Amino acid sequence: MPAPLADDADDAVRALEPLLHPDGWALLNSLPPYQEQDALRLGARLREAGHDAALVSAALTQARLRARGAEKFGEFAASMLFTPHGLEQATRLPVAALHAERFARAGVASVADLGCGIGGDSMALSGLGMDVLAVDRDPATVAVATVNLRPFPTARVRLGRAEGHDPTETEGIWLDPARRTVTGRGSRRIHDPEEYEPPLSAVIDLASRLGSAQGREGFGPLGAKLGPAIDRDALPTGTETQWLSWHGQVLEAACWFGPLATPETPTSALVVDRTGAHRLSGGADVPGDPEPGALSDHLYEPDGAVIRAGLIGLLAQDLGAHTLDPTIAYLTCEYRATTPFARGYAVRDVMPFNLKHLTTYLKEHRLGVLEIKKRGTAVEPDELRRKLRPRRFGDESATLVLTRIAGEQHVIVASPHRDAPGAH
Repeated sequence: MPAPLADDADDAVRALEPLLHPDGWALLNSLPPYQEQDALRLGARLREAGHDAALVSAALTQARLRARGAEKFGEFAASMLFTPHGLEQATRLPVAALHAERFARAGVASVADLGCGIGGDSMALSGLGMDVLAVDRDPATVAVATVNLRPFPTARVRLGRAEGHDPTETEGIWLDPARRTVTGRGSRRIHDPEEYEPPLSAVIDLASRLGSAQGREGFGPLGAKLGPAIDRDALPTGTETQWLSWHGQVLEAACWFGPLATPETPTSALVVDRTGAHRLSGGADVPGDPEPGALSDHLYEPDGAVIRAGLIGLLAQDLGAHTLDPTIAYLTCEYRATTPFARGYAVRDVMPFNLKHLTTYLKEHRLGVLEIKKRGTAVEPDELRRKLRPRRFGDESATLVLTRIAGEQHVIVASPHRDAPGAH
């Protein structure tokens, strides 16, 4: 997490402080489920009842954050504390459970969670019975994590920095480097791993020191959460990097060191959807991208994690598919297949991109309910939708795919495979 300015950190602690007393905690937990339209009225009623204005403000803020936090933490959110930035950056609890399972499978009994944030990964690690040392450099975040980890007797929280961590304190390390930096207008995302805090080189050094402390050759059991856009050339050799997507959104690239890595699998994709978690693994013999060819009866949009992991060739091999253009990650084949690693579409028609011709086509086929997707074209879906005004054409639905075929701009008219993961 980015380091706040000292004054900001003090203000954040002061804002939380009323809730850390028994009366404040009791008031927070007595509030009804948060409804934005009722917040002002509820706040006025609480102040009229004699509650301090600062306490009422803090309680309502937390009630709002708890409501938002339910998407990541489920029923646990109702008894947690949050900071706005901490909630935004927090690992979803089901994803944290997947991280924790790596350590459990490797037989790691104790883990230091460095850059613990509000404690999502620490909760998952503790829930699997591991002793957890949760460390963060921000005082407000440490206070929040302390509250969130109170149900877990095997967890303790400490103020500190990853750079000063002693690798002999625990058997394993989970590390979430800060990938945002504070600016005058908020924060910006960092893409260079050497600008992370700590930088990737320091993470690698820590994994080496952990291995040395345990008498291992090479790295010790360390996992690090990296940005999904990281350049693959920056990844250390002898590790496994797994790109993870959550219901179509690529969230992270987790780099696994030592016994947490699968040596024969330097890259993998983990796709989590409504049917579960699915892994696509690539070893040294992963096939390269397939040769492009003509559009066939079915089109497949690979999951972002598969693309980031460089496993398009492996997915194409599994599907018996090929690309439409050497620079575009759409696949096509004659047969329909069900795979968690791509969304499938039945191709209905294809035409060179021309706004007038497309408008005529939509009108003739009464296609007014459109999903518009793009790859490899400058046309923006929202702008195209404004120009088309499709609702005037009718109630029939279709997916328009704007892409290149053999280097030329085309529109593919398609229908989603309705029984496929991610179809709607």
